[in-house]
Amino acid sequence: MRIVIVDDDQLVALSLKTILEADPSITVVATGQDGSDGVTLYGKHHPDVLLMDIQMRTMSGLQAAEEIRKQDREAKILFLTTFSDDEYIVKALQVGAKGYILKQDYEGIVPALHAVQGGQSVFGGEIVQKIPELMSSGGETFDYDAYDISEKEQAIIEQVAQGRSNKEIAEELYLSEGTVRNYISTVLDKLSLRDRTQLAVFYYQKVKTKL
Repeated sequence: MRIVIVDDDQLVALSLKTILEADPSITVVATGQDGSDGVTLYGKHHPDVLLMDIQMRTMSGLQAAEEIRKQDREAKILFLTTFSDDEYIVKALQVGAKGYILKQDYEGIVPALHAVQGGQSVFGGEIVQKIPELMSSGGETFDYDAYDISEKEQAIIEQVAQGRSNKEIAEELYLSEGTVRNYISTVLDKLSLRDRTQLAVFYYQKVKTKL
């Protein structure tokens, strides 16, 4: 797995490089110190995962992520920060980040990178607890029928919003993993969404608080 690290504290970036490369499956191909470095290094190396801080001097990680995602909708960006700021979490979800974890959780960084590489979205426990409230927005009941979303597809959406993997969803709903993947792909098409993260955001914005 090829990783780019971007953090405005060079000591932190080097420490992260040392920690990550203790795992033989991980290679840190480059490090940067600002969001603009993140944009440049992503374009140059196209890493499997971009591990990036949020608060940086000239261009923030959030601004960098937005720019990168304009260029590559498949970009896998994992935010690693000391801040569980509500506004940051919402923005990270909106720009399509694959994860948001706190630097204090050093032991969870490597597993999070592997999960993101595998297509999962990863949010630290403290972050996950905040998401439903942060993404709330009252209103009328969402009309699934208008989008031709079946009851089974609704169940899949809810499972994805809860952060469950395809395997876990398959076990919960008595389906094969392949069938779950097909359902998710179909739902994304119907709702004109890019990925699982956007689907989770959609659920908490449009559905959960309106039931």
